[in-house]
Amino acid sequence: MFDYLSGTVAHIDQKLAVIDCGGIGFAVSTSGYTLSTLSKGKEALLYTFMSVKEDGITLFGFHTREERNLFCQLISVSGVGPKAALSILSASNPSQLALSIITGDIKPLTAAPGVGKKIAQRIVLELKDKLAKEQGDALEQYTAPASGLAIGENKAGEAAAALAVLGYSQGEINAALKDIDPQTASVEDMIRLALRRMMKQ
Repeated sequence: MFDYLSGTVAHIDQKLAVIDCGGIGFAVSTSGYTLSTLSKGKEALLYTFMSVKEDGITLFGFHTREERNLFCQLISVSGVGPKAALSILSASNPSQLALSIITGDIKPLTAAPGVGKKIAQRIVLELKDKLAKEQGDALEQYTAPASGLAIGENKAGEAAAALAVLGYSQGEINAALKDIDPQTASVEDMIRLALRRMMKQ
């Protein structure tokens, strides 16, 4: 129903922010990551998701569309409710979380309070392919068949594909991966270094 809310931050609580939109205060449940971007009295724009259940209506808000998308993906997994999803999103930033799911790294997931190994493994199992398919065109652009490729070229393609899944453009990826030697760096190292470079921009 609502795509986003734009207004003044009237109040910030541990897991909630109140956004004043034209004199109406919307109580928005959110993650620690999004809360860290807000300041009381400052203007803010939050991308929203509304949950309508028999026991009430809850409005969730997020700093970026990507974070909202991850939230929606997480709550689609059996056994993961909104509370657990916000806990997971609070334990990492959206890019790192998406990368962890895509690469099968459950540590950032189990770092969230209340999320055990079995739930984390289920999240990876159910969302890994879904997150990749969202950027299918980008993956085809960067990922070439392994046969005929040098090891370094194949690793660079894998790193570029993972970054494309996270929503970065071809230009951003090319610039971030420039001068990183795939012969000496692992795919994971290339991705981490590229992310650091892009986050500093």
